[in-house]
Amino acid sequence: MTSIKVPPLGESITEAIVSRWLKAEGEAVAPGDTIVELETDKITVEVPSLAGGVLARHLHAEGDVVHVDDALAEVDETAKPAAGPVAPAPVVAAPKVAPPPAAPAPAPASASAVRASPAAERLAAESRVDLSRVAGTGLGGVVSKPDVVDAIAARPSAPALAAAPPAAPAAPAAPAAPAAHGVQQRETREKMSTRRKRIAENLLQAQHATAHLTTFNEIDMTAVNALRARLRDRVEKEHGVKLSFMPFFVKAACQALATYPMVNAQIDGESIVYKHYVNMGIAVASDAGLVVPNIKDADGMGLLEIAREMNAVADRARRAKLTMDDLTGGTFTITNGGVFGSLISTPILNYPQVGILGLHKIQERPVALDGQVVIRPMMYIALSYDHRIVDGQQAVLFLVRVKELMEEPGAMLVE
Repeated sequence: MTSIKVPPLGESITEAIVSRWLKAEGEAVAPGDTIVELETDKITVEVPSLAGGVLARHLHAEGDVVHVDDALAEVDETAKPAAGPVAPAPVVAAPKVAPPPAAPAPAPASASAVRASPAAERLAAESRVDLSRVAGTGLGGVVSKPDVVDAIAARPSAPALAAAPPAAPAAPAAPAAPAAHGVQQRETREKMSTRRKRIAENLLQAQHATAHLTTFNEIDMTAVNALRARLRDRVEKEHGVKLSFMPFFVKAACQALATYPMVNAQIDGESIVYKHYVNMGIAVASDAGLVVPNIKDADGMGLLEIAREMNAVADRARRAKLTMDDLTGGTFTITNGGVFGSLISTPILNYPQVGILGLHKIQERPVALDGQVVIRPMMYIALSYDHRIVDGQQAVLFLVRVKELMEEPGAMLVE
């Protein structure tokens, strides 16, 4: 009998949640087959079988909290799986718990055949959504909570159902039934995911452990707009890379950090650690919550290489395929609230980093230029910094340097 244990989860991570079993008890497994997925505060970890045989039993249920080196399951190398058709039997057997009522039986049967996250199942049960009719967009077709939310928003029957009872005045008791269901609940309660709890802890730590301050500036995006418009189609055609504004900001920030290295430093006890490299963190909003993967040694890359790495890491984030290496070792972070329409904000430090650059929406505004009022595409930028080691002068001059480079991108690209 081989014990399958929780593997090392990465730097400073000691626990995870059993997210989803991919192999049922009694099912045949081969060495390397993924048998269970664990959700940590940073990534989803796939745990493979170390031996071939039959999965004898699960030692934890979905939703359980487990720790590094805890036993998850046992694989019997000597056993043989039950006859072919019997393997899926445990999955179909669930409906026999309620065989007497003929009508309710199909609902559990269809739900049990669908792979869905625990959060999706809870929301589906509360909102009376048939999971078998929901298309899953998660890994391997798993139905996620956003899939259920989309299904609830899209179903046309809900409003019709709510309107139908009042149309029958002869039966005064009829309207009471839908009201009891609560077609639209006033409140719902959901347990925080491990990732959301860790995000909350990190943000509070950043606020409590640093002297947090923010300074602002604005950038005339005319020159970058023109340069990007000239290069965008050619770059995508010749290099297969979509050129957004972000690589320009990454390049500008790297050069500004070289001029003001304190913004790229870190406090370690009573020492200041200067980083002579830039691992550029890019804040990414995913279905599972905020993640900040970083591009290693971004300061040594050209614009196209930065764009290529950014696209690759964003794709891994969307597919929940980020590794611990993607998420650790960052020295500075850029967050772009402008893609959601934010005009101005004060970003919170990605502790223990001491600087984070916030980008915002590009908006045409009247500005004074050479004694005349002209309309220009303007963007507010913000630098939040740890005032314990970054002085206000350094923070302001850092933003001024980013502004200069973005307003004259040609100089940035040849330096």
